[in-house]
Amino acid sequence: MIQRDMYLNKLIKFKDIDAIKVITGVRRSGKSVLLMLYRDYLKGRGISEKSILYYNFEDFDLLGIRTQKDLIGLLTPRLNKNKHYYFMFDEIQMVDGWQSVINGLRVSYNCDIVVTGSNAKMLSGELATLLSGRYVEIPIYPFSFKEFLSAKNIAIGSRRVDEAFLEYERYGGFPSVVLADETIKDTILSGIFDTIILNDISMRANVRDTESLRGLVGFLADNTGQLIKAASVAGTLKSEGINVSNHTIERYLQLLEDAFLFYRGRQYDLRGRAYLRTAGKYFIVDPGLRRNAVGRRPGNYSGQLENIVYLELIRRGYKVDVGKLDTKEIDFVARRIDEILYIQVTYEIPRNSYETDNLLNISDNYQKLLITQIHYPDIKDIDGIPVINIIDWLLEN
Repeated sequence: MIQRDMYLNKLIKFKDIDAIKVITGVRRSGKSVLLMLYRDYLKGRGISEKSILYYNFEDFDLLGIRTQKDLIGLLTPRLNKNKHYYFMFDEIQMVDGWQSVINGLRVSYNCDIVVTGSNAKMLSGELATLLSGRYVEIPIYPFSFKEFLSAKNIAIGSRRVDEAFLEYERYGGFPSVVLADETIKDTILSGIFDTIILNDISMRANVRDTESLRGLVGFLADNTGQLIKAASVAGTLKSEGINVSNHTIERYLQLLEDAFLFYRGRQYDLRGRAYLRTAGKYFIVDPGLRRNAVGRRPGNYSGQLENIVYLELIRRGYKVDVGKLDTKEIDFVARRIDEILYIQVTYEIPRNSYETDNLLNISDNYQKLLITQIHYPDIKDIDGIPVINIIDWLLEN
């Protein structure tokens, strides 16, 4: 197992507090491995294996546990109110009514509880009502570029880093893909993609028209970095022979977000200090899945780069919006506590105009940054705005 210290340290930080730890993220992003790393950490601290109760509800032995009653029956014989337990429930959303059981354990037993799930809906509705703030969400994502290099034993600063970035851009950061031989990477990616579409979205939401859903995913992946409106998407798909309504597109967009396959960057008016309802940008959770969704063809290099930057920002804990300043666009407005960061992303710096022009129109004094894919060793800044290569930015502390 590859260490994922950033996520493990968060679990350790919240160990033995009266809050349920909820690990969320797209399928195959490493949630189960994180639980196992946490289990190994606990054992290393001298905690008895009998006190650590781990259940994966996708395991064959637990396929019969699908209701609240089943779950209570599974747990009751192993519990003693005079002992301290560490509960780990993997893919808990597979069990109907799990929220009440988890909350009952928290109230009735001296315990530490960690659950994982592959759908954002698990954090709404009954769970939010029952726990009323007594849970901590820990989002997990496929490997960052730093983790990618670590998994492949490539030292930062070595000559292999530039080549490794091209591989990361092509195949992404799903752990099973990163560690696989190149000849089977695409096959693994196709399997992950199909499982998300068919199991995590279509089956759970009872979507029968998978052709329209796949058409939407392909459109979003091919138009990364572009503002998207449901009506325009429906019109484009109809021109391609896929007849789907605006309402259906809006429903599918929400399902894609719920499954953590796509993240939406909302458009924010910097002048009016308000969100705009008209459009947003959609970013896919992994570069490899993007390539799979568009048929493995190259293109839209600036959009790919924006996608990588967006994912890294949310990994670093930023809330990320798409900025609008009068008629100009700011690629990203990233907020974290008292920090605001304005970012423009470009594959290369145009000869006749600078991508920094939009940033210069922002009147406040928060940090501004231009990220490029082409390396410009002689250009450190433009009009005082720092210019940084994508690899250098991904590897900074």
